[in-house]
Amino acid sequence: MLGVEGKLITEISEEEINRIWLKHYDKGVRPNLEYPEIPLYDFLDNSAEKFPDKVALDFIGKEITYRQLKEASERIAGYLKSIGVKKGDKIILDLPNTPHYVIAYFGVLKAGGTVVQCNPLYTEREVRHIAENSEAKIAFCIENAYPKLRKLKEEGVLEKIVVCRVEDYLKFPLNILYKFKKEKVELKGDFDFWKDAIRSEPIDRAVKVDPKEDVAVFQYTGGTTGLPKAAMLTHFNLVANVYQVKEWLPDLSEKDVFAGALPYFHVYGMTTSMNTPIALGAKIVLIPDPRDIKRILDSIEKHRITIFCGVPTLFNAINNYPGVEKWDLSSIRACISGAAPLPIEVKREFERITGGKLVEGYGLSETSPVAIVNPVYGLNKEGSIGIPVSDTYAVVIDDEGRILPVGEVGELAIKGPQVMKGYYKMEEETAKALVNGWLLTGDMAKMDEDGYFYIVDRKKDVIIAGGYNIYPREVEEVLYEHPAVLEAAVVGVPDKYRGETVKAFVVLKPEYRGKVTEKEIEQFCRERLAAYKVPKIIEFRDELPKSAVGKILRRVLREESTKGSS
Repeated sequence: MLGVEGKLITEISEEEINRIWLKHYDKGVRPNLEYPEIPLYDFLDNSAEKFPDKVALDFIGKEITYRQLKEASERIAGYLKSIGVKKGDKIILDLPNTPHYVIAYFGVLKAGGTVVQCNPLYTEREVRHIAENSEAKIAFCIENAYPKLRKLKEEGVLEKIVVCRVEDYLKFPLNILYKFKKEKVELKGDFDFWKDAIRSEPIDRAVKVDPKEDVAVFQYTGGTTGLPKAAMLTHFNLVANVYQVKEWLPDLSEKDVFAGALPYFHVYGMTTSMNTPIALGAKIVLIPDPRDIKRILDSIEKHRITIFCGVPTLFNAINNYPGVEKWDLSSIRACISGAAPLPIEVKREFERITGGKLVEGYGLSETSPVAIVNPVYGLNKEGSIGIPVSDTYAVVIDDEGRILPVGEVGELAIKGPQVMKGYYKMEEETAKALVNGWLLTGDMAKMDEDGYFYIVDRKKDVIIAGGYNIYPREVEEVLYEHPAVLEAAVVGVPDKYRGETVKAFVVLKPEYRGKVTEKEIEQFCRERLAAYKVPKIIEFRDELPKSAVGKILRRVLREESTKGSS
């Protein structure tokens, strides 16, 4: 079908591949684009020139225009220059989705620096690894993360910390009320306040960068085994991915309103819910806590949000929020779900509630992240991650690197302008991941006759029981079909006879708790799965462990189960 089946990916070029998926592109979506070699901060500058008085950010009622956003970023760039930041320096952003993040992000880039992404919920150990690995000496942090960073400064790992407070961007009287309500943090030691840094003289002109060579963002990834790696994303990688996202939704414009609920310290939120709307000149409604479902529903209704990128657990939480029908969510036009498999039942219910389109996509930190997505308006295959976006190639390979034919399961490999430069200071890991320009994703997948791809599972998540390969996602899909199941996760646990056996963790909907038994869930699976795939152990939980973006952490569940059986 692709015309290259049986060949090694080290021996093929993109021109040889028959992109059978192109016939399913939505009308107006082009297979090949021209990508300008510009610095990422040009998106902000261009929108500020076109729409100076248009609202760029709305943060709990506080509005910031594109002109104000550009000026603020230049002041932060000026501050960084005043403390000695030079081109190529790495600066940690340990921030949630507040205006500080967006301003600091573009300020760092304009100063010629590299943004080092950091989750504010990380422990001191995790932040230490990021600081030491990236060689960052400066950090912007939200106030309650300061105590962790202070220790790093006292030890000389960091040289400068800028403390950001939520009330910096709250309107009166919320700013006063918040001061009294918030948890008290002991602010001792040597640091600068954001409110002082933002008063710095703006930079004369942004530092010139080489878009294809200079790294804009360090995105840490792959912490399931060993320590996280920094995927180096160049200005060109990120600019290209914004162009690809804009192309995939050809009716996007500056009139759209984006939900800024996905954490920006995660590459998915950064590209789809910050960089893309800023490139358009659209309005972003910042939501600092994606777990605050009521605020999300209120924001959709009040601001008439049209574009909402999220993760399956977020859409599921909206579907099951008490009284969700009371909110007018009809403004929602298009939503992309990523970072984890989208259960079919979650998709159908969300589309019923909003009337909008919810499609599953696929990406990685290493692909900036968007690589494969279902067409928004065309053929949308449930259970599929979709088809490669413009200028993106995807194949399924075996362990020797040979391209497999339609329907066969192997490792997914991706090539395109959004694929990272490599992992920082990890040449061996880079060589394993990048082969002839192809990124080996570590995900097991298959392709159908139309060029639609299906993730079967993470390579490391495959359960091998009695010689059979069992893919957790397939079992999870069945569990989600049960009317009592709110969330589910499946892992392999050690078994002395089968090697591994299937264990399911299930969260029941509140009205079913205490009324549905493990036996009933097992029987439900037995009617829909081959016997060897049926969970042998079922454990009910009140909640499942999740990452900052709401991705269910199978790794944590597997570790807990392994400890319990040892």
